[in-house]
Amino acid sequence: MRTVLLRVTLAITASAALVVTAFAAPAGAKVPGPNGRIAFARFDETLGDTVTYTVNPDGSHQRQLFFSGPSGSPRWSPDGSRVSIGTACTDGTETCAATIVDPDSGTFRQFKWPDPTLETNCGIWSSDGQRLACEGFGVTDPSRNGIYTIRSSDGGGLTRITSNPGGDDGPIDYSPDGKQLVFVRTDPHGPPGNNQALFVVNVNGTGLHRITPWGFSDGEGSWSPDGTKIGFEHSGSLFTVHPDGTALAKIPLATSSQNRAGDVSWSPDGKKIAFLLFTQRGPGTDQEGIATANADGSDVQQATISPTFDHQPDWGPHPITG
Repeated sequence: MRTVLLRVTLAITASAALVVTAFAAPAGAKVPGPNGRIAFARFDETLGDTVTYTVNPDGSHQRQLFFSGPSGSPRWSPDGSRVSIGTACTDGTETCAATIVDPDSGTFRQFKWPDPTLETNCGIWSSDGQRLACEGFGVTDPSRNGIYTIRSSDGGGLTRITSNPGGDDGPIDYSPDGKQLVFVRTDPHGPPGNNQALFVVNVNGTGLHRITPWGFSDGEGSWSPDGTKIGFEHSGSLFTVHPDGTALAKIPLATSSQNRAGDVSWSPDGKKIAFLLFTQRGPGTDQEGIATANADGSDVQQATISPTFDHQPDWGPHPITG
């Protein structure tokens, strides 16, 4: 079984992030929200897998989010009231499409695959919170591979957006106006190591276009709240690109040149970013944790430090814990 949790966890060591330079914001873009708590995944050596946590941006009041098994790939709902995570079904089966957690109470609900012949790993919230985008795989028919969506209320309403027979389309984020999705495509016919790129598509399946060169993406990122930028990762650095594929640029983080970064997430107000920061401090003293910075890469601040590694940050509007 493929899962979003597994796919992202295996990509951790190759992390890097991409963020975009600005141009005119699209009509109807979502109004930026307050900068609240950051959700992230931490590798737990006793489990041999990841566990999800939330934390204030300054690193205070760290709390475990989910207690019913390994989990990762947390994503805040647009209003900050819920978090989707990648995890197995608590009934012991491997047919969970989505798990949605209340960050205050810890209660959760799970949806099974809406079609038992289609593996659907769903966790990317639409801008209105009504739907979740899914990485889909035909259980026996690879021609069904692509991106799908389901309702976040009940897991129903399965709708197909893209088709990538034998390949992999992994949704990354919705545009703030809800009209488009950015995703990472792995082309089964491309050369190994150079067969992955970022694409943008309208939610009705039209307007598909590639926005990064082939081989220039590691599969993680987010869309800026003003709709003008898409953040993504490549080879241990953070970059920026417009949704039309223009103005590809690196974010110059104010850190040592030996540091590597990835898993970028915009703050709700669009002025800052959270990301994985790998710091080389000498033999046996390397560390991976969550850091924040201004969107231009200045004022880098360490939020978490893990004895193993912290990654997959998602910055939401859920109120900061006092």
